[in-house]
Amino acid sequence: MNDADVPAWWQRLGLPGLVDVHTHFMPKPVMDAVWRYFDRGAEHYGQPWPVQYRGTDAERVAILRDLGVRRFTALVYPHKPGMAESLGQWTREFAAVTPDCVPTGTFFPERSAARYVREALEAGTGIFKAHVQVGAYDPRDELLDPVWGLIAEAGTPVVVHCGSGPLAGPHTGPGPFGEVLARHPRLTAVIAHLGAPEYDEHLELARRYPNVHLDTTMVGTPFMQALAPLGRETIARLADLQDRVVLGSDFPNIPYSYAVQLAALEDFRLSSEWLQAVCWYNGVRLLGSSLGDERAPGVG
Repeated sequence: MNDADVPAWWQRLGLPGLVDVHTHFMPKPVMDAVWRYFDRGAEHYGQPWPVQYRGTDAERVAILRDLGVRRFTALVYPHKPGMAESLGQWTREFAAVTPDCVPTGTFFPERSAARYVREALEAGTGIFKAHVQVGAYDPRDELLDPVWGLIAEAGTPVVVHCGSGPLAGPHTGPGPFGEVLARHPRLTAVIAHLGAPEYDEHLELARRYPNVHLDTTMVGTPFMQALAPLGRETIARLADLQDRVVLGSDFPNIPYSYAVQLAALEDFRLSSEWLQAVCWYNGVRLLGSSLGDERAPGVG
């Protein structure tokens, strides 16, 4: 399957399109820096990471729309103090002129975090991103405790990269973020990359906490299988979490075409109902129901 085949793929599933909770739009200097990092992929990961979708914001939005992605995010993440607030302001401005993009926020352990997260929620932020690996911070930091509480109380989803892939960080793995969930059990968390490579441990967090979801970002693709293989037993366990797995892609920063992610999900050989829930209904439920009926077929 290639990108030109994607609309026919979701149409065969009887869907109105796709909802992708894990896409990136950033201020140009920040995105350029991210791309420079991936250009040195062989140094970091032992294999090249050729970013497939470069170009302007407008060009990349057009690509998503042509693929049939009806709602997407502008995930941003700071790697040092003093970045998060301005990144959130940028994404809100971007979403204001890009109606299919969900206003996105982020945060960092700093004294101003609770204040600007509260303001972001009041301004209509619909999703947050926490990148424990890149930020190299402890999610249990006391400066973040009120932040997790605010987000949990609001019921706003937060995409959390807490797995140790593709590279481990000082506070990655299911343990540190698992303690955050124990303290804030109502948190609507979306664990990025299915928690790779600690897939099973992060699936257990989803079983334990009813608002924990997992996104499919890069999971099952040939590129990711070389770094963090996903076994058939784990795939089978995903069937039982049909209502808590959501489509993510990492667009535009992926080293293959968008269609490869969808082909990987199809290769799981789970049910059509599972694919429908993952690629549309669960994402609509998390990001707002203005796109249409958020219920999967047969669900009352």
